[in-house]
Amino acid sequence: MLKKETFIASLLGGAIGDALGYRVEFMKLHEIKSRFGDEGINDLVLDDYAGKALISDDTQMTLFTADGMIWAYERMRERGIGSYAGSGVYQSYLRWLYTQTKSLPDEHYDWLLDPQPHEESGSILAYKELFSLRAPGNTCLSALESNKMGTMGRPINDSKGCGGVMRVAPVGLFLYKDPAQAFKVAADIAAITHGHPSGYLASGALAVIIAELLNGKSIAESAHSAMAVLKEYPQHEETLSAMENATELAGSDESPVKAITKLGEGWVAEEALGVSLYCAMKESDFKKALILAVNHDGDSDSTGAICGNILGASYGIEAIPEDWAEQVELKELIADVASRLYDRSIKM
Repeated sequence: MLKKETFIASLLGGAIGDALGYRVEFMKLHEIKSRFGDEGINDLVLDDYAGKALISDDTQMTLFTADGMIWAYERMRERGIGSYAGSGVYQSYLRWLYTQTKSLPDEHYDWLLDPQPHEESGSILAYKELFSLRAPGNTCLSALESNKMGTMGRPINDSKGCGGVMRVAPVGLFLYKDPAQAFKVAADIAAITHGHPSGYLASGALAVIIAELLNGKSIAESAHSAMAVLKEYPQHEETLSAMENATELAGSDESPVKAITKLGEGWVAEEALGVSLYCAMKESDFKKALILAVNHDGDSDSTGAICGNILGASYGIEAIPEDWAEQVELKELIADVASRLYDRSIKM
């Protein structure tokens, strides 16, 4: 039987990868090695004030995604209609927007700041750490500030930045029983802010990978399942190519540095997924895989986060080093949100 700890492991693994990479985001590999040594960054760096390894906007938004999925589930169960994207996740993202800007796009959204019925263990807005500015993505901010909710059919922009894919692991966890639905819902949720097909289709693919890992498949098998669903959507070629290249390189003798360079820097969605998938397939050791995932020229926190989500879902809580689990910021909230996500998923 699926364990609650697996949900926790995926979100906690993502947070650890995020925190590891956040320290070197925007740095080139040679700069990382110059600062941390020839092996690059290989351990969590604790913040002097907080005493924890700080998460970035990637984990912040992942938590709001999970909270939004729970919110939408409860509202749809009560009303009998609705969608995950429009009945909870979009509203939750507006709350995230408020944590970053102290404003909402319209005064009619002021009610979002009140505790909601699904928040039986306390509002997510009670955590001051979520109000910290941790390099929030400009696309996410501008899309949410527009007071328009993007969809796949009516895109809000042409962005394929990785800000969609880095936050959708909770969708794959929650909807693991139906991977095809997980793909559609994750793509819908990414399209709220990212309108380019690669921006939302890569998100759908990650959700299938996470879902299939919970169904007992290997990372390679899960990626294969994701690619099969991906092919059903128009304009999938770019994302499919990135996943195929990642799979091929993981089975080759190409050096990791060269392989990741070929896959890209991870600033855009399909590259972030490709790099993360490659690292998770190349290294089965949790620590080694995350170190590989963040030591490159690109978006280290996002590739670290996605890789950590995959590793946690694949290998479980036992694979996560105890010291890293204890050191990451908001560990208790991550475990609580993951547990509430699990409790509802098994009822479906």
